[in-house]
Amino acid sequence: MAVAFTLNGAPVALEAPEGMTLLQALRGPLALSGPRFGCGAEACGCCMVTLDGDPRPSCTLPLDAAQGRDVGTVEGLGTPEAPHPLQQAFLDEQAGQCGWCLSGILVSAEALLRREPDPDEAAVRAALEPHLCRCGAQNRMLRAVLRAARAMRA
Repeated sequence: MAVAFTLNGAPVALEAPEGMTLLQALRGPLALSGPRFGCGAEACGCCMVTLDGDPRPSCTLPLDAAQGRDVGTVEGLGTPEAPHPLQQAFLDEQAGQCGWCLSGILVSAEALLRREPDPDEAAVRAALEPHLCRCGAQNRMLRAVLRAARAMRA
């Protein structure tokens, strides 16, 4: 099947087999490593991307669901030279340990801050609830998202 969509602001088109998930396409032919395979059942958040601005797990999402839509991954947030305020806040708060969950968490946090520039702690907790982090860094992640929100408003 032929699929065309916008990925991190750039148009992409690819030929893929029927049944391919968006995550398989991102990690395979599109060669992105940010979205990760975790559980394959939408239960961990490692594969989170935005679809037209809304966070969605990509592990079960059929690739053809992206047809004509806007897909965002952590690779679209910032660069090492110019990190997104969320990335900088996560560094400043030392909010990551193993890093397996971070790309999905950053994607969901960015979608939250785009929708709600001044979230309270409850809103951040709700936005990050679908994400599983086994390292125990959740309080630092919460502080990082709130810090990024302040920085983005300044």
